[in-house]
Amino acid sequence: MAGHNKWSKVKHIKARVDVIRGKVFSKCAHEIAIAARDGGGDPTMNARLRAAIDGAKAVSMPKDNIERAIRKGTGELGGDAIQEVSYEGYGPGGAAFIVEAATDNLNRTAADIRSIFSKAGGSVATPGSVSYQFDRKGEIRLEAPGLGEDDLMVMVIEAGGDALEEESDEWVVHTSPTELFAVAEKLRAEGLLLKSEKLVSLPQNVTMVVDADQARQLVKLYDQLDECGDTLNVFTNFEFSDEVLEDLDS
Repeated sequence: MAGHNKWSKVKHIKARVDVIRGKVFSKCAHEIAIAARDGGGDPTMNARLRAAIDGAKAVSMPKDNIERAIRKGTGELGGDAIQEVSYEGYGPGGAAFIVEAATDNLNRTAADIRSIFSKAGGSVATPGSVSYQFDRKGEIRLEAPGLGEDDLMVMVIEAGGDALEEESDEWVVHTSPTELFAVAEKLRAEGLLLKSEKLVSLPQNVTMVVDADQARQLVKLYDQLDECGDTLNVFTNFEFSDEVLEDLDS
C-alpha cells in the first residue's frame, strides 16, 4: 500500500498470524529456492539468498526447512524446477493488483489466480497493463531502538538509501532496485536490526475506496491472492478513507 494508510498495520498483524498458520514458511521456502537457483547455494556469495535466509530466520523457520529449500533451488532434490511469474489484474472499483508467485506448475497457478480474481468480481489483465502504474523499489524494514529519525536518516543517506519513513513499530527504507542488497549490507554493518529486505512495487497513484462494501470485497480479494499457495507478494494501489476504516473496524 502507499503512504501511511492504516491498512498497512492490518497487513503486518495478518503477517504475524500467518506465521502461526505456517503459510509464511512456504513463502520463505519459495524465495530461498529461487535465490539459490539464480545465484547458487552459498549465501556468502549470493546476496539475495542471504536476505531470504535472514527473512526466514526472522519468522523462526526451522534450519532444516531452510537447508531443504536451498537444495530444492540448486536442483539437489530433483523434481520440477521452481519458476517466478507475475500476474496483473483489477479488482472491484478498478483497484490495480500485481501478484508475484513461485511455482513448479504454471498452468495450475495461472488457473488459481484467474479463479480468485473472477470470483471476487475482478479480472486478470494482460502483462504490462497494470505494472506501468507502479515503481519498482528496494525495501528494507528494520528496527533502530535508541536512534532518532534524524540520526537514522543520516545512516540511510550515507548507505545509499533514497527514503525513510516510520510505519507502525518499524522503519522502512526505500532504495533503487539495484542498490537494495548493498544498502542493506551497509546498514547491517552499522549494527541495525534488519527484519526484511526485498524488491517491491509501489503505486504511483492510489485508488481511494469510499464504499465499505467495496472495501470488504477488496480485502477479501487481497487475502485470497495472498493466501494462494504459490504467492510470494501482492501489491495493490487501493487505500481506504477514514470513514471506511471506521466502518470496517466497527
